[in-house]
Amino acid sequence: MSKLPLISIVTPCFNEEENVDELYRRVKASVSNIDKYAFEFIFIDNHSEDNTVAKLKALAANDPTVKIIVNTRNFGHIRSPYYGILQSQGVATIYLASDLQDPPEMIPEFIRYWEEGYKLVMATKPHSQGSAWIHSLRQSYYRFLDGISDISVVSDSTGFGLYDKEVLDHLRTIDDPYPFLRGLICELGYEIKTIPFTQPRRLRGISKNNFYTLYDIAMLGIVSHSKVPIRIMAFAGLALGAISLLVAMVFLVLKLLYWDSFPMGIAPAVIGLFFLFGIQLMFIGVLGEYIGTIHTYVQRRPIVVEKERVNFDK
Repeated sequence: MSKLPLISIVTPCFNEEENVDELYRRVKASVSNIDKYAFEFIFIDNHSEDNTVAKLKALAANDPTVKIIVNTRNFGHIRSPYYGILQSQGVATIYLASDLQDPPEMIPEFIRYWEEGYKLVMATKPHSQGSAWIHSLRQSYYRFLDGISDISVVSDSTGFGLYDKEVLDHLRTIDDPYPFLRGLICELGYEIKTIPFTQPRRLRGISKNNFYTLYDIAMLGIVSHSKVPIRIMAFAGLALGAISLLVAMVFLVLKLLYWDSFPMGIAPAVIGLFFLFGIQLMFIGVLGEYIGTIHTYVQRRPIVVEKERVNFDK
């Protein structure tokens, strides 16, 4: 058994049969010249419906450093990757996606900055070869989140980067069942080294991100790290109440002064009611996001349930 310090590389998978072989090859090539450390390559499969698991098992049969966790079902795009990171045992853990949009060739650079003393080394993507409007929307979201959060959030980060064992030990004590990882690591206060890169376009397979997953991540980041939306709702409620009272008094005075020549009609009342109902529904939705987050914490369900493990020591 190797006595070299262990570095873990963690990759979540879901229906990535077209990418896992190349990902494995590129990761192995990126660390082939690093002889100061031993490496383990952990794939956590989120109940793929294609041949991803079969391909991973073929890799693991020929390489004992390849380790596999297979989930009993699809536990979502947040819980499964986070669980995989927490299962790593290395002195440092590198997280990258399996769609090849996180270049494995950056791994040696992560390790170099980690050796200089950084506990967190994060890749950021100020430029992307993918959808321009989605990238622009994400950048706007991170600027907004950074503006309303109590902490400074790393902009343009996807989670791709290196996490020191000390950082992960803190995350394990927090025991968050549904974390916004990019914000959670910033809460810890460690200095973060950022490395910008241009994100390549996905060449094979179908992106698992859709409107719901992007909305889920966005709202999770907001409700996990800011009370500003609730306070805005409180102030807006007071302001709308004051404006409504003022308008009602103005209408009453005008009606009393010009009783015969000032027909009030029902149009202002209907418009006002629909406006207030719309505001109320929006506010209820935001409150529901906060309550849903609390509900997730209270349930204390497991992050994921494993179906099997491959190449892990007993």
